[in-house]
Amino acid sequence: MKNIENNRIISRNSNPLQGTIDIPGDKSISHRALMLGAITIGETIITGLLEGDDVQHTVSALRCFGVKIRREGFGKWRINGVGIGGLISPDKLIDVGNSGTSARLLCGLLSGHGFSSMVTGDNSLCSRPMVRVIEPLTQMGATFHASDGDRLPMTITGNDNLMPITYELPVASAQVKSAILLAGLHAPGATSVIELRPTRDHTERMLKYFGADITVEEIAAGNKITIIGQPELIPTEVTVPGDPSSAAFPVVAALLIKGSKIKLPGICKNPNRIGVYTTLLEMGASLEWKNERQVGGETVADLYVKSSELNGVTVPAERAPSMIDEYPALAMAAACASGSSVFCGVGELRYKESDRITAILSGLTECGVSAEVDGDSLIIHGSSTEPVGGITINALMDHRIAMSFLVLGLKSKEAITIDEGSSIYTSFPNFIEIMRGIGADIS
Repeated sequence: MKNIENNRIISRNSNPLQGTIDIPGDKSISHRALMLGAITIGETIITGLLEGDDVQHTVSALRCFGVKIRREGFGKWRINGVGIGGLISPDKLIDVGNSGTSARLLCGLLSGHGFSSMVTGDNSLCSRPMVRVIEPLTQMGATFHASDGDRLPMTITGNDNLMPITYELPVASAQVKSAILLAGLHAPGATSVIELRPTRDHTERMLKYFGADITVEEIAAGNKITIIGQPELIPTEVTVPGDPSSAAFPVVAALLIKGSKIKLPGICKNPNRIGVYTTLLEMGASLEWKNERQVGGETVADLYVKSSELNGVTVPAERAPSMIDEYPALAMAAACASGSSVFCGVGELRYKESDRITAILSGLTECGVSAEVDGDSLIIHGSSTEPVGGITINALMDHRIAMSFLVLGLKSKEAITIDEGSSIYTSFPNFIEIMRGIGADIS
């Protein structure tokens, strides 16, 4: 994909998509497997690791803290863990590129180490606020010196004597929850996170898989997740399932293009990750999960997709945390559906790699699709016809915006060009290759 001239990518109205495709490993699980493997004592083996840019930044960062990590083949990696509290002071700046997950989870991991580290990222990441993770970790005893108060570059000074806390998340965030739990590994006693809405629970599942003492309790306010600090994590083997967020792009494409029929084996079916598939089913999509099984503490299944006539739908705000990364792809489905779709409570989209609400709205409008914003709701008026297309999209160096409009281009009357597609490599490095393999006209 990186060889495409000038990183401009063009997608055109395509014939039916057909075939079986292997979706890269889940990005969220990949980050967490690396970080937890790094603080075991012994060797952890990971297969199916996503090898996109974001995850590679986590690999590079952990190596800077003294962790030995080596690649043994495509998706197969070995980690020699240093134990909880065993990271060493880095001798250089830690650059995590565009990876917000790397930055926020490292904040939690480093909070329990008594040395200072400076973490930075690219221009996009340095513009994103970090206050949500700074506040609870400061309560635990870590110190942060951030640019403009809550931005990267940021110096993190950890504390060998962290205090356990009970913290209620003001906004649903799996990354903030995970940072607190990772810090809690270093604190004596019980550290608890209360979340009012369920968020991705990969950290909880993987901590348990590595032998941590962690419990999830339903309470009146939502969920209370509690971890007992200072355990000895057990090295293990981790198989990373296919990423349901990445899978959403070929799934939506196959739904929109008549005569399409594709199979996606081994997709993570975590109940906190499949909100987009629940929504697509409500829209009338032909989706079927088969061969459900358990892999490394996660539910995995094969996904079968056929082209479908879609209808507009209202998505409740409480579903947003389970599909926050999939709204750009879903917006393309809504644009081609019959009737209006309303995505409620999606204000968090403004704080991703780009302001995704604005990016979706402006891109769809340019493509001839009527759309509007009402507070924290995004409203898309589908016409069940092919969008006009014929435009160049400013993808704002946002991988999900780029891939979404490339999907729309496969359905549009005229081609859609993405001005800069290199960002796709952060999460789905072989996206173009996979889409071409099932018949998509992308160049």
